[in-house]
Amino acid sequence: MNAAWWEQGVIYQIYPRSFQDSDGNGIGDLPGIEQRLDYLAELGIDAIWISPFYRSPMADFGYDVADYLDIDPRFGTLADFDRLLAKAHARSIKVILDFVPNHSSDRHPFFVESRSSRKSAKREWYIWRDPAPGGGPPNNWISDFGGSAWEWDETTGQYYYHAFLKEQPDLNWRNPAVQQMMGDVLRFWFARGVDGFRIDVLWHLIKAADFPDNPPNPAYHESMGEMHRVLQVHSTDQPEVHDIAAEMRRIADSYGSRVLIGEIYLPLERLMHYYGRETAGVHLPFNFQLIDAPWHARGLATMIAEYEAALPPGAWPNWVLGNHDRPRIAARLGEA
Repeated sequence: MNAAWWEQGVIYQIYPRSFQDSDGNGIGDLPGIEQRLDYLAELGIDAIWISPFYRSPMADFGYDVADYLDIDPRFGTLADFDRLLAKAHARSIKVILDFVPNHSSDRHPFFVESRSSRKSAKREWYIWRDPAPGGGPPNNWISDFGGSAWEWDETTGQYYYHAFLKEQPDLNWRNPAVQQMMGDVLRFWFARGVDGFRIDVLWHLIKAADFPDNPPNPAYHESMGEMHRVLQVHSTDQPEVHDIAAEMRRIADSYGSRVLIGEIYLPLERLMHYYGRETAGVHLPFNFQLIDAPWHARGLATMIAEYEAALPPGAWPNWVLGNHDRPRIAARLGEA
């Protein structure tokens, strides 16, 4: 049986705004990536993962999406993307896109409609809560970027939840209409010919239905950052998220040899669940161990053995050497 392309592939991340500027405006773009395809082929990579290029106000450099089905003009057009995809495929380079399903931009038309009224048809597309009984945020959940994860909205007199910036309201994945819409986003890009998706913060998609306080972190100290004051027991990694991952996998598999890569920062045992349980999950839950590990042979050998022993039957390993959230490997480790 032949191995899937992603089982043996090297995936190269491209952060489009800083990769190659084709028109001299100081911002990298899709035609710039196209200009560098021969260079990428010479590197021997098998696929490129392109960080978000969707329409966005850029509060978080594209991870605040205002339109999931179009290209931000800073980066080009859908025609530019189609040409890039075709030319990459002509060089046997697969193209993986970034999928940002946990949250949208606060300027996405759906959120603009959602916050317009408590009776809005899109109200339940996002996570709205009344203040706590004594006033203030509904619970003690902390944004990953610091501060309360709840933002007061004067117009409708409720708080909305944002796991990241206040400009990035979380979508309500318990709403079947949201699940259908996001499935249609995957289908749109798969139908254009993309080879897979890196799924942003997959483990965040579902929150505990009753929104209890997160427990305090007994190991917290200030150098860890404010988000670590509490343990994200109720705001992340809920059991229902695996049903969502399984549905994304069903969509991907219906298009042939596609790959889903989940961004998941969790301990090893919990990470393994994202390969799937009763049904298949994502093909590759990101393994970030090499990003944090000291570069010592014996320690690395132990880590590799433990990781591979933990893999479920039939699961494929992966090793992440760098990404846009961390310093590059040369900066971390030096030349030696």
